[in-house]
Amino acid sequence: MKSILKPAFVCFGLMTILCGILYTAAVTGITQLLFPYQANGSIIIVTLSDGSQKEYGSALIAQEFTKPEYLIGRPMGTTNLSSVSKEQEKLVRERIDWWYSMDPDNKAEIPMDLITTSGSGVDPNISPEAAEYQIARIARERNMSENSVRTIIEKYTIGRFLGFWGEPAVNVLKVNLALDGLL
Repeated sequence: MKSILKPAFVCFGLMTILCGILYTAAVTGITQLLFPYQANGSIIIVTLSDGSQKEYGSALIAQEFTKPEYLIGRPMGTTNLSSVSKEQEKLVRERIDWWYSMDPDNKAEIPMDLITTSGSGVDPNISPEAAEYQIARIARERNMSENSVRTIIEKYTIGRFLGFWGEPAVNVLKVNLALDGLL
């Protein structure tokens, strides 16, 4: 029995040091060196007029906005519901009703990313179409021109990675901070 346990404990100790400490330290060190902004949470820090700084959230993790004067992102949270289930259909219907109650004047078709969650449930971005859908409401609520709102949205829209990979996206938090005059 002793001949079996000793190698097992040695292997366990060695793997704990190798995988639990050395690997973790190496990955942390490399990410801090090469990607410090992302590795530290992509926190958006704004310098205020008095010179102080304030953290407003992460550019890579969604924050929930529900007031009509803000750009509203995807629904938060995840679900294991089938995309064709009655429960999912009910959830989508509730979200559609919410959007129409939020902006009854907007008769346009609601973009899909405003009524369905992302895989992670915390997607910080929406499609340019979803942002465009909200421009008139935001402009009306803030007494701004639609072109002013559109200009802010375009400033915080990122294109496809390497020009062909993925889809363009609008960062909801950055747009809302810019709308508030903080960015």
